[in-house]
Amino acid sequence: MKTLAKLPVTIVTGFLGSGKTTLLRHMLDNAQGRRIAVIVNEFGELGIDGEILKQCSIGCTEEEANGRVYELANGCLCCTVQEEFFPVMRELVARRGDLDHILIETSGLALPKPLVQAFQWPEIRSACTVDAVITVVDSPAVAAGTFAAFPDQVDAQRKLDPNLDHESPLHELFADQLASADLVILNKADLISAEDLARVRLEVAEELPPAVKVIEASSGRVPLDVLIGLGASSEAHIDAATAITTSTMMVKMTTITTPSTPSPSTCRKPTKPCCSTP
Repeated sequence: MKTLAKLPVTIVTGFLGSGKTTLLRHMLDNAQGRRIAVIVNEFGELGIDGEILKQCSIGCTEEEANGRVYELANGCLCCTVQEEFFPVMRELVARRGDLDHILIETSGLALPKPLVQAFQWPEIRSACTVDAVITVVDSPAVAAGTFAAFPDQVDAQRKLDPNLDHESPLHELFADQLASADLVILNKADLISAEDLARVRLEVAEELPPAVKVIEASSGRVPLDVLIGLGASSEAHIDAATAITTSTMMVKMTTITTPSTPSPSTCRKPTKPCCSTP
């Protein structure tokens, strides 16, 4: 019996308003015949799901699509995930012979590390691999020091969800997103000056290992071959990568605090979509 190759998965993360959904639209519009499954973290939040479902040949509605998998007329799948990430992945694994790639877009609040770690679970690890974690950066927001285009909305959403970290400043959450990245996109690069963009690139680079590539984009327009086929196998090194970045952050904090001041905790509460282990 023919052994199926592992199904590559791309995880797209970033704050609300950074341009994640625009990037996904661009990837799907330029799929070039690839059979791509799409998983979104929270139905109705991202603006892509309703538009995709209009193409569905079996007449999907938002209510019907909640937590289910549909095959669309263009050969892609659209999944909506709230708290049951593993069952959805198990269903996709069962159909991996019909797929070429999976795209997962996290919510504007979900940290990528727990999601990547889910690919260490034996049933998923044997069938899928994380091709890359792509962190989309809102360049004007970082240049302004807010890190998110809508910081008030981000804070309001954090307070509504008891599973999320409510205490850490956005800069620390931003650093967590970068710590998991295999590719960083400085989006909306056309909306700031060259000098501000250079400062954003420098600030981002300080949080990244040297091997992580940083590229610039406008409206999420990046060639598809730059976004997929990276072969990072992120699940194999996510723990080491984030540990190194956290250690670097703690060293930076130590240089600006007095010896009697404890360093801020880097702990995070479990976040969706990986809130339960099978």
